[in-house]
Amino acid sequence: MVRAAVSGVWRGVLMAGLLGLPAAVWADDGFVEIFNGQDLTGWIAEGMFDYDKENAEKPIWIVDDGTLVCKGRRWGFLRYDKELTDFVVRLQFRTSKGCNSGLGIRGSKFTGWTTSPSRSGYEMQILDDAGKKPNEHSSGALYRYVAAKQNAIKPAGEWNDIEIECRGPKIRITLNDVVIQDVDQSQIDAIKKKPLTGYFSVQDHGHHVEFRNIRLKELKP
Repeated sequence: MVRAAVSGVWRGVLMAGLLGLPAAVWADDGFVEIFNGQDLTGWIAEGMFDYDKENAEKPIWIVDDGTLVCKGRRWGFLRYDKELTDFVVRLQFRTSKGCNSGLGIRGSKFTGWTTSPSRSGYEMQILDDAGKKPNEHSSGALYRYVAAKQNAIKPAGEWNDIEIECRGPKIRITLNDVVIQDVDQSQIDAIKKKPLTGYFSVQDHGHHVEFRNIRLKELKP
């Protein structure tokens, strides 16, 4: 029994290596850790990704004690370097006071303003706005397009649990055990032509924000 379990783990590790995934450990539920908690292997920094401090260039994206930290001095993205079609992503994030950030869904490679996730795909908005009425620009929104059903974000300094599920034109997002988006983009004129394949990313919008336990399960289209 133990031998079979160990064998299964090593088969998963082998598959991760064949797929080119960084330091991945496959779990029985089919999820793989795509952030290894040690460095940015498998991720691409785009936009402004360093800043000047005392005449020295400092990185905006760093890893601290297993957590992906955005120092928040500029504007840009950290993109997982694999295109995804149908998938589920689970992760935790923690905002700072006054924070503005986001999660890119099915976006393109960033080459300028028009290719930011909110325009080429979707950005799920992250703000320090716990308790406020949701709209198209508040936490949980598919930014500029669809307001969250409920603003379920926790106050700054607390960890949030989120799951994003994309199956064809359907996008379902659960934040802190509350379903905040359940959208069929084919039924909404403003987003019906959005791509069904693209990249997942996290955003730097000038504020400190942290991410951890980023896990992915790819689904059959």
